[in-house]
Amino acid sequence: MRITFLGAAGEVTGSQHLIETDKVRLLLDCGLFQGSRSGARAKNEEFHCDPENLDGVILSHAHMDHCGRLPQLWKSGYRGSVFCTDATADIADLMLRDSARIQVEDAKYLTRKLKRGHPPIQPLYDEQDVDGLMGHVQPLTFREWHDLGNGVEVRFLPAGHILGSAISEIKVREAGNTHRIVFSGDLGRRGMPLLVDPTPVDGADVLICESTYGNRVHPELEDTSAALLEVIGESVRSGGRVIIPAFSLGRTQQLVYFLNGLFNAGKLPRIPIFVDSPLANRLTKIFVRYDHTLNCDVQKVLQTDKDVFGFSSLTYVDSQKESMALNDRSGPFVVISASGMCEGGRVVHHLKQAVGDPRNTVCLMGYQAPHTLGWQIAQRRQYVRIFDRDFPLKANVAQLSGLSAHADVADFKWWFEESTRHGHSFGHSFLVHGEPESASDLAKVLSDFSDEPPLIPALQDSVTFD
Repeated sequence: MRITFLGAAGEVTGSQHLIETDKVRLLLDCGLFQGSRSGARAKNEEFHCDPENLDGVILSHAHMDHCGRLPQLWKSGYRGSVFCTDATADIADLMLRDSARIQVEDAKYLTRKLKRGHPPIQPLYDEQDVDGLMGHVQPLTFREWHDLGNGVEVRFLPAGHILGSAISEIKVREAGNTHRIVFSGDLGRRGMPLLVDPTPVDGADVLICESTYGNRVHPELEDTSAALLEVIGESVRSGGRVIIPAFSLGRTQQLVYFLNGLFNAGKLPRIPIFVDSPLANRLTKIFVRYDHTLNCDVQKVLQTDKDVFGFSSLTYVDSQKESMALNDRSGPFVVISASGMCEGGRVVHHLKQAVGDPRNTVCLMGYQAPHTLGWQIAQRRQYVRIFDRDFPLKANVAQLSGLSAHADVADFKWWFEESTRHGHSFGHSFLVHGEPESASDLAKVLSDFSDEPPLIPALQDSVTFD
């Protein structure tokens, strides 16, 4: 058996790992490389796994850096199955169609910038490719072993990262030997709203584990409900609006869940609240569909509240006309809108209207990457750049932390301990999906639970197992 690391090796994005035996070629994830447009484009244009000859793909979850190249894989000739959980299949369908739209729009935009006579830029894929790919997606239930053929079995365990996210436990049989491989996907945190905690495994011959935050400890999960209530209360007193940039998948649903709890407790002021993101609205419907898989706290609420993502003062906005009308509203209100780092989507238009008024508040949720609009606002710069113009930042800025969906070093250590508690260690361990310093520090923690020193593979490194 050989494993080749084709993405998220020595970096965070583009998750993709190839397992090969004499009988089978199996891909773990097929994610987009994300970064600067030119650098990411170069990495995303070519596959190193011969798509036509792959036998299967195991998908950990529906974030784009894990699933975003699947339609391109189909476009390149892959016709095998994509195995994932039910919720991941539904979420990936929405996320990939949104990505296809962006691919097509970006290609048109870049083509307009080319010199006369230059061949047009082609999208990595379009919606027809998504249609083709989704016809090959095969959802599998959690916690049950499934025979994929060619001596391969897989079992999905909850990873606690996003809805549907899975730790993949894989058995590969060849020449009378069975290799048990565990692929963490993205591991979630313990004690987070909505989702169950990540599930420990029982050791493994081979562990492929992410390391995104392997060298840091997240802030304690603050009382987000109380913090939101304070921000909204100040808006009511000042007569201003609150703009909350939030990612469509995960963060928006967490916020609505907190607000629903405040509404049910009679604590939420009488103020209109709008979720202005068509993608987030469709994703929230999937959360409702799978609410029986959410954690025990949600199950308790569901006994008296059939919809934890809806209440009378909350409106989901779909049309562009409805979105634009929000800018003409008077009086206090709240808008939750994508994207989370303010780099695109409808939230940018809301920020353009709001940042210059000291009665308003921009409420940032978590990490803002350097040089993004969200980062500029977090820095409380005198002016922020929106649509190539400088706008004075006079609005208040609030920042709520502690809602990261990724495990930190304490969560990793807990998961390693629980996964080896019954005497089964990790044989060979590989740390992926992390910057070099993060992976290196996590390797020191993992070494106590692994028979061999953990390795940090570089892109296209291969390891062979007897």
